[in-house]
This record gives sequence, C-alpha cells and structure tokens, in this order.
Amino acid sequence: MAMYNSSFSHPFMLTMSFGELTLMKYLYSIIVFLGYMFMLLCNGVVITAIALNKRLHEPMYIFLSVMCINGIYGCTAFYPALFVHLLSKTQTISYIGCLVQAFCIHTYVGCEMAILTVMAFDRYVCICNPLRYNSIMSLSTVYKLIFGVWFYCIILIGIHFMLTIKLSLCDSILLKIYCDNWSIVRLSCSDTTINNAFGLLISLIFIVVMPIFIVASYVMILKASLKASKDFRAKALQTCTPHLVTISNFILDLFFDLFLYRSIPTSVPYELRVVMSVQIIVISPFLNPVIYGIKMKDIRERVIQLFYLKR
Repeated sequence: MAMYNSSFSHPFMLTMSFGELTLMKYLYSIIVFLGYMFMLLCNGVVITAIALNKRLHEPMYIFLSVMCINGIYGCTAFYPALFVHLLSKTQTISYIGCLVQAFCIHTYVGCEMAILTVMAFDRYVCICNPLRYNSIMSLSTVYKLIFGVWFYCIILIGIHFMLTIKLSLCDSILLKIYCDNWSIVRLSCSDTTINNAFGLLISLIFIVVMPIFIVASYVMILKASLKASKDFRAKALQTCTPHLVTISNFILDLFFDLFLYRSIPTSVPYELRVVMSVQIIVISPFLNPVIYGIKMKDIRERVIQLFYLKR
C-alpha cells in the first residue's frame, strides 16, 4: 500500500464519494445552487431584520444573529464546493482544500452547539432571574460570550487538525461528499491513537457536557414555570419553543453523524449515507431562521416590514 506524504507541498488529491453520476448531476447542481441562495436569503433576512431594529438589540436576538451568521459560514464551506464537484468530470479535492473545508465545517458545528448552550443560559437567566437579567446579560457580557464561543471552538478544533496534519495517508477515497476530520484520519496508515483520544474528548464536550448544561438550564426553567402563573408559563413556552426545536434537531443530526455513520459507514446504503452526512449542514441553517421567524413575533413583524418597504 502506497504511503502519501500529507505535507502542504504535496499535490495529493482526495476523491469524493459521489457514486455514479449521470446527466442528473446538472439537476442536482441547480438544486444545490438554489438551496445555497435560499439559505443565504433566509439567514440574511433575519440578520438584517435584527440589525435594523434597535428594539431587537437584546441578548436573545444578538445570539440568534450570531447563529445565522454561523449558518452562512457553514453553508459557504459546503455548498460552493459541492456545486463545483457536481459539474466537474472528476470529483477530487486537494489535500489542503480538504483540510480547509473540514476545519470550517467542524468549527461551524462546534460553534453552533456552543451558541445553543449560551442561548440556553440566556433563557435561564431571563426566566429564573428576571430582575437581574439586564445586569447579568449586559451587552459587554454578551459580546464576551460570543468571542469566547468562537475562540474556544477555533482553538480546540485547531489543535485537533494540527494532529491530523502530521498523519501520512495510505488511501485517497473519502466516504462522504465533503471533507471532515474523521474521513481524513481513517485514510491514515500512521498511529491515530492520539487523534482518536482527542477526537473523543471533543465529542464528549459537544455531545455530552454541553447538552447536560442545556438540560440543567431547562430543568431550572421548568421548576420556575411550575411555580408561576399560567401567563408566565405561556410566555416562557413561547420564548423557549424555537430554541428547544433547534436544539433537538441539531443534536439529533449530530448523533446521526457521530455514531451511526461512523460505526457502520460501508454497510449503510449509499443514498442514506449521503442524506445522513449532509443533514447537519443543510437542515439546521435552513430551519433556524424559519423557526425563529415564525415563532418570534418581533422578528416576524420586522421581516414583513422589510419586504413591505421594498415595494
């Protein structure tokens, strides 16, 4: 088995697992292009609606804006490359390009989970400590939390990829239609014990520690709601529903990718593997602005005003 040096100077190319592409690839490329434009529109509209309305410059809406920006970031790491690969004769990507795409997608996923965790804390403070909310969740605190989310994810995932760069690869066939760290590591003929251990640590942080923190926040919210009036419970439910739906969808997609896809990748039918592998990049950036736009009256009204003023 040939061993490939994975240094940046090496012209090593990785092949995406696109299966048998036919003339349908042109239809797929149109769908991908329209999907990307729709994602940009949905998230961009929510960001614009919040940015132009000073009344919405509150922690909850600022975090929502960051989540939409993160969604655009994740989509941009995925859709343009997929569009190019669909129209190319050979679905290959350079080693450097694969690392860059994988790093962007991993930081998107990490930041999404971290933002959802911060939003759960925000809802906890708002509902359980309403009199102290403005002092605890001041704008300076909000910006520090946002900076911490991005800094923490970039550093943690950056270390993970530094370990990956040191590996030598013995194969060039990826199991996905995009690059991720695990798909690259599985091609290695080097010792990946440290990579696997650090990957497990990161997985535990994102799929165990952060969800526990979210659950704890909502347990406290539930306790406070049960002791309050019906109007208070109704308001708390209206405020928390979009966040709960977003969390449930994202964690479900994350579990699909981390466990089912990784444990039995070759025994899962190709079409199902493709659907499972793209859910976390496609579904969340699409659902988040739609869910919040529908459920939150302030955003819904502002979006309607934006389109009305353009006429």
